Amino acid sequence: MFEKVLVANRGEIAVRVMRACEELGVGTVAVYSEADKHAGFVRYADEAYNVGPARAADSYTDQEAILEAAKKADADAIHPGYGFLAENADFAARVEETDGVTWIGPPSGAMERLGEKTHARQVMREADVPIVPGTTEPVEDVEQITDFGDEHGYPVLIKAEGGGGGMGQKIVRGPEDAEEQLETAKREGEAYFSNATVYLERFLDNPRHIEVQILGDEHGNVRHLGERDCSLQRRRQKVIEEGPSPALTDDLREKIGEAARRGADAGNYYNAGTFEFLVEDEDRNDEGLLDEDADFFFLEVNTRIQVEHTVTEEITDIDIVKWQIRVADGEELSFEQDDVEIEGHAMEFRINAENAANEFAPATGGEFDVYDPPGGIGVRVDDAHRQGDDLVTDYDSMIAKLITSGGDREECVARGKRALADYTIEGFPTIIPFHRLMLTDETFLEGRHTTKYLDEHIDPERIDEAQERWGTAEPTASDDEDEEVVEREFTIEVNGKRFQVDLEERGAPAIPTGDGGGGGGGQAQRPQPGRGGSSDDSGGGVSAEGQEVAAEMQGTILEVNVAEGDEVAAGDVLCVLEAMKMENDIVAESAGTVTHVEVSEGESVDMGDTMFVID
Repeated sequence: MFEKVLVANRGEIAVRVMRACEELGVGTVAVYSEADKHAGFVRYADEAYNVGPARAADSYTDQEAILEAAKKADADAIHPGYGFLAENADFAARVEETDGVTWIGPPSGAMERLGEKTHARQVMREADVPIVPGTTEPVEDVEQITDFGDEHGYPVLIKAEGGGGGMGQKIVRGPEDAEEQLETAKREGEAYFSNATVYLERFLDNPRHIEVQILGDEHGNVRHLGERDCSLQRRRQKVIEEGPSPALTDDLREKIGEAARRGADAGNYYNAGTFEFLVEDEDRNDEGLLDEDADFFFLEVNTRIQVEHTVTEEITDIDIVKWQIRVADGEELSFEQDDVEIEGHAMEFRINAENAANEFAPATGGEFDVYDPPGGIGVRVDDAHRQGDDLVTDYDSMIAKLITSGGDREECVARGKRALADYTIEGFPTIIPFHRLMLTDETFLEGRHTTKYLDEHIDPERIDEAQERWGTAEPTASDDEDEEVVEREFTIEVNGKRFQVDLEERGAPAIPTGDGGGGGGGQAQRPQPGRGGSSDDSGGGVSAEGQEVAAEMQGTILEVNVAEGDEVAAGDVLCVLEAMKMENDIVAESAGTVTHVEVSEGESVDMGDTMFVID
């Protein structure tokens, strides 16, 4: 077994992997960005190393920095979690080529065959796994899209080859949309997955999203662990997942599971992975279920652990993360397919720092003023935060996962209601009120929801009412700053390795901390040169007269369309801002001359930061 595993990720999934390592007697190494200096997952690890600034491209996806940290820590394996570098076949290959370090995941060759969508579609077609009608070669120009639309009809779905989680997916509703949506999909693919390649699929109007968990070893054994239903989505982002699906007959679920096994065999796949399918929700049987005659189509393979792997663990009693580590160490699966038993029901609720009543807008800051997770029979919480931690908004908005389980779906829902009511988070809004609403929603409780339900059918006023009834107020400044005892936590870095020093001051004012490498406590704010949101005079904020165009949300600049001196008209797009995996055009409210451009492509901005000045 490995001696020390470096977890190349952050947040709750980093802690999840570390817990599995701890139970196996394996040491753990965290890597962290400047934004995560005081994060809970860093505290949990045996060792921790700083790998760069807040921007993910300069830290969590910096391959050289990750490999250098592994070398410094003398780690003999790397687990990528999900997101960031988890599905990067090039990085997996680099780890495989590094002496003394093992990649905990599928081999890079299998990741390349199945992780990239067009390759995966070719493999699935050869394995007699049904695929959505579409292209198996990359799409280069608009004419290919319009020709496909003429043949298969509109809408047409453009998908980024390296995409996932809804990123790089654009719907073309008619020929006139083709050029703009093609450019957008390519841009998102390049920005988020370093791969601008896209392909086409027929757009399925009202499907269910069903996925099958796979485990395989390098000895040729492949097992499927049943299916999960991930149909409750908003803007193609999953919010509640469950297993088994409330909509499938046993015959259909077995048919889909066997298709996934065939696909894994054809792709020479081992370690953990998920085969995702779309099932057309039509022609239910007399019991209101989709039977084996229902059409289903291969969607994609996620060549990594999934966010919702917890659902499968609860209904199979199989620790998927431990098996990832064991398989990477060369072990053979100790159970046969017939040994896999699905017992009871489980649901996962993604606890996101978002306001569902404001179109699921992510929180722009705050602190875990109160953090009190639930417990009891059938309740599991995967998290990394503790009360008093700052909310880090530089990455995705998920802060924890609540998983409930029971003997059947009814008991699982009942435990979900209890646990959500007991889950107290104060300091910023979360989508807990939305989850509580869904557990009273008739369509969801009957299992008749599809991927379109949240975006097109649910009454938004019901979400507003739930947020008002159960929601947490926006953060406010504390009125009580006068404390006799000041406790400060300092972070010290020596050659990039993190150490903690706790200091208690009695009868003295708080120790000022600036932007130095040893500052702690998370209380000091860094000046932000060139931005109007600076809280002091040293920030160099924009002082020129004119209309300031400020960021209305935290996000990343994907594209800057103007330069200083440009003339703009009202409605002209100044830049494209990505927030919560959605692109937002930032436009000029009135005509004028651009006198200041304070942002650049790839830069992160906070709400209120000045981006442009127009005179």
